[in-house]
Amino acid sequence: MATEPQIWLEARQAPARVADRLRDPEDVVRLAALLRRADPPFAMTVARGSSDHAANFARYLLETGLGLVTASAAPSVVTAYRARLRTTGALVLAISQSGQSPDILAVMGQCRQAGAITAAFLNDENAPLATAAEHPIPIAAGPETAIAATKSFIGTLALTALLLAHWRHDKKLLQALAALPDRLAQAAEADWSPGLPDLAGAASTLVVARGRTYPIAQEAALKLKEVCALHAEPFSSAEVQHGPMSLVEPGYPLLILATQDETLDGVTALAGAMREKGARILLAANDPQILAQADIPLPLPPPLHPVLDPIVAVQAFYPFVTRLSQARGHDPDAPRHLRKVTQTR
Repeated sequence: MATEPQIWLEARQAPARVADRLRDPEDVVRLAALLRRADPPFAMTVARGSSDHAANFARYLLETGLGLVTASAAPSVVTAYRARLRTTGALVLAISQSGQSPDILAVMGQCRQAGAITAAFLNDENAPLATAAEHPIPIAAGPETAIAATKSFIGTLALTALLLAHWRHDKKLLQALAALPDRLAQAAEADWSPGLPDLAGAASTLVVARGRTYPIAQEAALKLKEVCALHAEPFSSAEVQHGPMSLVEPGYPLLILATQDETLDGVTALAGAMREKGARILLAANDPQILAQADIPLPLPPPLHPVLDPIVAVQAFYPFVTRLSQARGHDPDAPRHLRKVTQTR
């Protein structure tokens, strides 16, 4: 039997890595306690690429779970324009797999000097970011050699949910987190192969979701570009009915992610409207009645918790995108023009 691609193998390691990390939460508990006492006036995330999608997930959790206004930093404001950011007392959270990018380090250094509470989620505990941030928190996903990040992304989302759960003493979320590794393992076995034919020959697609699941749409669209050379753009279901709707023509494939939270009705209504316009709807959901509305149903495991179900969805997506890359004639471990560590200034 041929060896599976490294990206496939690493994605399927995520449930075990998340389980290990959840068994050792003390650093996250300490950070949550500090943040409760400090009560920061706002938060800012610092990240790029897949890590920035994870940061957007953090934004949704901090804003919906705590009412904490959260913004995404534009590192060039510091590195190119030499602006001094007024972040005294704020939470500044950097997210990086490598922890090496000079612009991320520059922003963290300035914010720490300004009196921000600086924390970092990073997968390399020996990286420069571990000393740039006052509170480095290991993702502990283990070595990740595939160019496209998978298990470190999933680990970051789980870590963010763990921080929220301890920050707000959310017992239901903590209980659900204990079940997350098993649910991730189920998702890794989800059969999305019926979606391969529609996307194998596609020139472009849109990935649609809303709310906490929108960062998963961002990540999915990036991976479709990275490893499949498929032009894909993420959109909120609240936005796609504006300009992007003009792209839809008979047979146009739409990948829609529908997880069960307050946004579900709007997402499924959008799926129905797009299907009426002739789009081919590839719909990921865990409700059989919702899946029945799709041209191509992509099953997800039963719902676990509204905060965690988006993480389960991306776990199901990663094996699928690996197979799609191969179906389109690409090597998912060697996306052209890309390298594992990108350093921007």
